[in-house]
Amino acid sequence: MTKVAYREIAGKSGGYVAAVMACALLALVGLASALYMRAEGHHVTGMNNQIVWGMPHVLAVFLIVAASGALNVASIASVFGRSLYKPLARLSGLLAVALLIGGLWNLVLDLGRPGHILAAVLYPNFRSIFAWNIYLYTGFLVIVGFYLWFMMERRLNPHTHKVGVLAFLWRLVLTTGTGSIFGFLAARSAYDSAVLAPLFILTSFALGLAIFALVLVAGFKALARPIGARVLAHLRQLLAVFVAATMYFVAVYHLTNIYIAGHRGIESFVLLNGGIYTWLFWAGQIGIGGVVPLVLLLRRIARDDTARLRRSLVAGAAAVVAGGLCQFYVLIIGGQAYPLQMFPGMVVRSSFYDGVVHSYIPRWPETVLALSGVAVVGLIVLIAIRLLAFLPESLADEVVSAHGAPAPAAEAQTAKTAVRA
Repeated sequence: MTKVAYREIAGKSGGYVAAVMACALLALVGLASALYMRAEGHHVTGMNNQIVWGMPHVLAVFLIVAASGALNVASIASVFGRSLYKPLARLSGLLAVALLIGGLWNLVLDLGRPGHILAAVLYPNFRSIFAWNIYLYTGFLVIVGFYLWFMMERRLNPHTHKVGVLAFLWRLVLTTGTGSIFGFLAARSAYDSAVLAPLFILTSFALGLAIFALVLVAGFKALARPIGARVLAHLRQLLAVFVAATMYFVAVYHLTNIYIAGHRGIESFVLLNGGIYTWLFWAGQIGIGGVVPLVLLLRRIARDDTARLRRSLVAGAAAVVAGGLCQFYVLIIGGQAYPLQMFPGMVVRSSFYDGVVHSYIPRWPETVLALSGVAVVGLIVLIAIRLLAFLPESLADEVVSAHGAPAPAAEAQTAKTAVRA
């Protein structure tokens, strides 16, 4: 394998400066929105006493789940020994840290009183999955920080595998904990399922790799650095596998709920008569997030057609991201919109929204706060690649190799030699 050279970017172009300023401005506006909601109260948002998790939570869970999956590329390189992914490992770790910080930005600011997070740290209630996740998130940041240090410090490179194994196991536990936040909520029939933990893990694989691919291709195009067909082809194949596995667990989750008598009401709501939630499920999560990516990523493209491979990967990854947003909107917002079943099998009558599907329309303060988490992710990545050498100078086919396999040109030459023989 040709030695890979890493180099930080110059960061002097107008496009780079504009991107940094745009992300910083949106982050500041999101912070101002959080202060506005704290001063006025959450009545200025679309949230209410029935739907208490709104758009900030949708984006927060989306980013946190994607953070775990973004580290998958680094894990494949250092834990499973696939040499093709080694040049991508540094960017993978950086994106994992940035996505988690962006998700936590949304969660903490949406509390109304962010300082209260210290109470959960100083006086933890370990019977609550929320308390466990505080330590899982902070532990993930520390472990991935050391992981990046071991990757970037030549003297520590021999120990990268050990730290990589720890990071790989920790992120599986982290995503399980995030899924269990919903899986342990027995009061909500949309959440009360152990299948949510493995579903979140598979979803993280797909979302994290999709975001990684979009950032990689966009960054290398802006910097005019080459990406070979081999890297693009392998990312397409891996993303297709993750999308197919996610769709399988989505089917298992809904079939499990249909089998459980107490959950058939929520399944009918989501799958058949839930209005916007039904549309987002079938058209967004299944159609755009599942069928479209599989069609784009699995169609046959010549292995040396770099341009078509790049377009297919970008389109498929963008569809996965859009489908993931629909998935978490349906799960989080739709799960709260469906009325609570206080006494299953009994008819409950009162004046407090019993049996009523709750309405929710996001308003600008919470929407801006939600988008500011994405801006924080962009700001961290842009500053990091300017200061440190996270990006390789080239990902051309002659630089990378898949498990020691020859480049396409070498394969073709080997075939010609065999025919002559």
